Amino acid sequence: MAATTARGAVLRGFHQPLEIDAAEIPAPGPGAVVARITLAGICGTDIHLSHGNLPIPTPLVLGHEAVGVVAALGEGVTTDFSGNPLAVGDAITWTSSIPCGRCHWCVVEGERTLCETRRIYGINQRWDVAPHLSGGFAEAIYLQPGSAIFKLPAGVTPEMVISLGCAGPTAYHGVVDLTGVKPGETVLVQGAGPVGIAAAMFAHLSGAAQVLIVGGPQERLDLARRMHVGTDWLDIFSVTDPAERLKWVMERTPHGRGADVVLECTGVPTAVQEGMDAARRNGKMLVLGQYTDRGTTPINPHVITKKQLTMIGSWAFSERHYLGYMANLPAMQERFGLDPMITRYRLEDVNAAMADMATGKVMKPVLVM
Repeated sequence: MAATTARGAVLRGFHQPLEIDAAEIPAPGPGAVVARITLAGICGTDIHLSHGNLPIPTPLVLGHEAVGVVAALGEGVTTDFSGNPLAVGDAITWTSSIPCGRCHWCVVEGERTLCETRRIYGINQRWDVAPHLSGGFAEAIYLQPGSAIFKLPAGVTPEMVISLGCAGPTAYHGVVDLTGVKPGETVLVQGAGPVGIAAAMFAHLSGAAQVLIVGGPQERLDLARRMHVGTDWLDIFSVTDPAERLKWVMERTPHGRGADVVLECTGVPTAVQEGMDAARRNGKMLVLGQYTDRGTTPINPHVITKKQLTMIGSWAFSERHYLGYMANLPAMQERFGLDPMITRYRLEDVNAAMADMATGKVMKPVLVM
């Protein structure tokens, strides 16, 4: 590696601007990989983390979605997670977390996303503790032993991977792996951020006849319309009355029965009851957006019973979900075109990028290193 240090955007305190600092790039130990980051996505979770909405250590380099190239391989590393040969200069991406592989959730349940001791890049790895470079908002990252590293397959570009960031495999886990959409069904997507857009894309690819998107702000809905994601769109900031939004959905479902599948991707607790009301009898509802704890909300359990609803929760993603996401990227690129999702920023402009993500001004801010 030509460079011996790498800059990173460090969160030193909640509700404070990120600060650009630098750290030495360590040589990779056995089983580790050092990568030069080329593109890093900013996720809505990064905004919540910077506000202290989850218990995280500081100082911390944020960023849990990134792509890069192999700069150095540690002893024993010859292949990626799927067994493909890995060499210096290869374009790669990686999952954000390293499950322990030994606990009840990893071994007995086979649900590695539920591992309680996961190490997570950009979330629980301190900047002031070696190897320091453990987040995506940096020019390099030290990928620790046990990381699931994926060499980008032919036909998949770094821009395609980062366009949806962690929303892509998160939506694949919830929508494809757990919930399922049948051809011809009407799907309601609550939320027009990256998770909602990714969920809508997977609903389309699964054969949904209609994909209704209820979210905002209008700029995000306009982008979804231009990309042909969704078949109809409603701005929650223009239609603020939940009863009017429910009426809008019902008028667009066959015989006014309600949506076959509701995909909650908002992170707003009150959206859950609204989604339950919009689901048809014997329908399904996926609660995907409540990643950070935004508090409790009143719901009426009678609606679940009376409608015989199937309620599904989904938490993050594992290595197999990331593989499923990447396998679908060529089809997503061909059908929707993914580059319009991205707005590019320099690392020095990270705070402006964070602010634009927080307001919904852009869909996916991407730091270009």
